[in-house]
Amino acid sequence: MSDLPVPHFLDERVARWAAVKPDEEAITYLGRTWTWSQWYDRIRRLAGALRGWGVGRGDVVAFVDKNHPACVEMTLAAAMLGAGNAIVNFRLAADELDYVLNDCGARVLVVGEELRGGIDAIADRLTAVEHIVTVTPEGGAADEYEELIAGATPVDRSADVRPDDTCIVMYSSGTTGRPKGIALTHSNVIAHTVNAFEGWTLSDGDKSLVAMPLFHVGGSSYMQWGLHHGAPTYMTREVDGAALAGGILAGANRTFLVPAVLAKVFDAGEDAVKLFGSLKTFAYGASPMPLPLLRSALAAWPETEFIQVYGLTELCGAISRLGPEDHRGASEARLMSAGTVVPGAEVRVVDPDTGADAGVGEQGELWFRTPQLMKGYLNRPEATAEAVTPEGWFRTGDIGRVDDGGYVFVEDRLKDMIISGGENIYSIEVERVLAEHPAVVDVAVIGVPDEKWGESVKAVVTLDEQVSEGDLIAFARERLAGYKCPKTVDIVDELPRNPTGKILKKELRKPYWAGRDRATV
Repeated sequence: MSDLPVPHFLDERVARWAAVKPDEEAITYLGRTWTWSQWYDRIRRLAGALRGWGVGRGDVVAFVDKNHPACVEMTLAAAMLGAGNAIVNFRLAADELDYVLNDCGARVLVVGEELRGGIDAIADRLTAVEHIVTVTPEGGAADEYEELIAGATPVDRSADVRPDDTCIVMYSSGTTGRPKGIALTHSNVIAHTVNAFEGWTLSDGDKSLVAMPLFHVGGSSYMQWGLHHGAPTYMTREVDGAALAGGILAGANRTFLVPAVLAKVFDAGEDAVKLFGSLKTFAYGASPMPLPLLRSALAAWPETEFIQVYGLTELCGAISRLGPEDHRGASEARLMSAGTVVPGAEVRVVDPDTGADAGVGEQGELWFRTPQLMKGYLNRPEATAEAVTPEGWFRTGDIGRVDDGGYVFVEDRLKDMIISGGENIYSIEVERVLAEHPAVVDVAVIGVPDEKWGESVKAVVTLDEQVSEGDLIAFARERLAGYKCPKTVDIVDELPRNPTGKILKKELRKPYWAGRDRATV
């Protein structure tokens, strides 16, 4: 299959597998399995339903639920019409959902049954949404989404669709404290699939385990590997031990997970460790892997190929990889690196103060240029121009270096982003909420070490009236998704600032990270 031409559109390979192996397994989910021909028929029917509602090139639809094949069907069906699927984090609070769904201008919304009540509560504020469809985990006759597909006429890709049309929109917070929609095109996603998975050729019996949330590139971009190569996919609804074990027992042997999941496997005991040892490929990323945990995994699973990836949503996911040979044979120093850039990508290390290129091994901001680079931030040309140079270099906001072998080391962040369990949490977004509490005078949010999640959120505040740590955390929980809320709060007399008044977060972090390798931060 490696001799196939690179596709131009996201639905091309699914159409091919439906033609050449129509009766083979395409995807399994909660006990239901669809063949390639069955699945492609569903996608074409959904495209027909969306077209019947007037969805066309340049439009956006949205999906809000835990992992479900319907999300992938929405992405592919919308892509066939030149539209994009905004895959929304199902854990967002009501105000956050309101903002995101209005910001992307979604005309159609598919929402999980257990989340429908939250959507109904804000439905009158969703000014662009014309149709809301409920989907259930199990399907069945009473499922509105299944009824929609069953009653629709299948269609083919619209003639006006172009490879640079947006097909996926994912939301990531930014410096304003409000999420930004990241528009990824057919060309972007396909380039990532070809480049990031270079060398992942399909072997007999291979089955992909998709467990990471589809609103994350670790879910949706990883999903593309199976679609591209015609490998069957086993999708879990959530990332829990029983679901993962079920996938492996069903034959899944390649997966992408965050390090926090790996830690849970070792906590579960010898049987779980032995079961996961049957994985052929274990790719991981989205948060730091503690070196002791990695050593334990390498020792426990001598036949498993480990691949670490470093990336960003704006680049569709992985932009560098530390491959299996490096995991087993590299020096420990390089084991702490993010590997080398994927094919088709370039990297620069730029002094953030002067704009000059740093020397080999010197620190600076990591810039990348690649066909994987997003089309831009949805409806935000100014933000796009700030992030992408006229020459096409993406400014990551991450501080790092590149050694004489081309290995990328990510060592700090210009952006005050916290990565907890693979989730990107922007401190300014949490600060914006806490600052609304009447007792809070000043606030800074930082990431501190967490043995389970890599980092956890800590708020440091000054107050003008007495209020408890628990009260502040509860205040945040009413307004933010739970994973964004501070786990701990320090109450201080004054926050450290430089002469210009900027809070010195480095000083706040220092006591918590003292004695630790900052390469893992």
